[in-house]
Amino acid sequence: MSAAPQPATQNNVIQPISSDMDAVNAVIRRQLYSDVPLVNQIAEYIISAGGKRIRPVLVLLMANAHDYRGTHHHDLAAVVEFIHTATLLHDDVVDESSMRRGRETANAMFGNAASVLVGDFVYSRAFQIMVSVGSMRVMQILADATNVIAEGEVLQLLNMHDPDVTEDRYLQVIRSKTAKLFEAAAQLGALIAGASDEAIDAAAEYGRSLGTAFQLIDDVLDYSGNASDIGKNVGDDLREGKPTLPLIYLMQNGTPEQRQLVRTCIENGDEQHFDEILAAITGSGALDYTKREAEKAARRAAASISQLTNSQFKDSLLQLCAFAVDRNH
Repeated sequence: MSAAPQPATQNNVIQPISSDMDAVNAVIRRQLYSDVPLVNQIAEYIISAGGKRIRPVLVLLMANAHDYRGTHHHDLAAVVEFIHTATLLHDDVVDESSMRRGRETANAMFGNAASVLVGDFVYSRAFQIMVSVGSMRVMQILADATNVIAEGEVLQLLNMHDPDVTEDRYLQVIRSKTAKLFEAAAQLGALIAGASDEAIDAAAEYGRSLGTAFQLIDDVLDYSGNASDIGKNVGDDLREGKPTLPLIYLMQNGTPEQRQLVRTCIENGDEQHFDEILAAITGSGALDYTKREAEKAARRAAASISQLTNSQFKDSLLQLCAFAVDRNH
């Protein structure tokens, strides 16, 4: 039997894999090096900003939970972090964002062109590392994931400034844009450990559901968080004309006046009425609804790994489900 799980904090989650995380950070530093100074400068800027590193954590925890003995999980953890980093560099250009992880975005510091091109460098370096692992199935999972993520980005672009986006359309974006890399990370951890196809599928479900929970709580925090905690400007989604789940719920359940206000704000990317929108969202129960949906996704994630042998790594995977919905950043 494993010990009772500790409180769901990020530090407790990663405690069993702290030495693995050190090894991953060493891979990241080594593999980001380029003979082109600007590549080094921008890559260092975004990597040094930190972040939760949940995706590499998923690779490491899932590999260890399946008794992996080796070092390829370090390489694959770095790969998923590189893919995530590249999407951030590109996202911030597309969204015209000015703040991420509590400081200026790379595009605000270095310009859009440099951010996009260095994002391309980080993407291609990820593929160089994954080839070194020597597994066609690893490459298939990651190639499929990056393609689906790109589709998700385009789907989100099509949804921008569209007040008629349904909950199903929005969840499709989440599954593609956010949850897919969580899914791939968890899959890779199980795969590299030689787990059965059934266990790999269970890991995929865990990552997919966990990623959905994370994104839904991000949606909540965009209307209820503190900028210094969440590391970006509160209300960014409204400014960008993104119809996230709290707004979709309000469109479906609010008063005619509230629905018209949401429609206007989404169509125009109007954050001037943020306080009115926030009051309407809070009063309608939209944030509570979104959090309940996140909790459902987190429970699906926890249930998907019920067959895993008890261990400190399984405990951390379960804590991660709780952390996904209870965090303030």
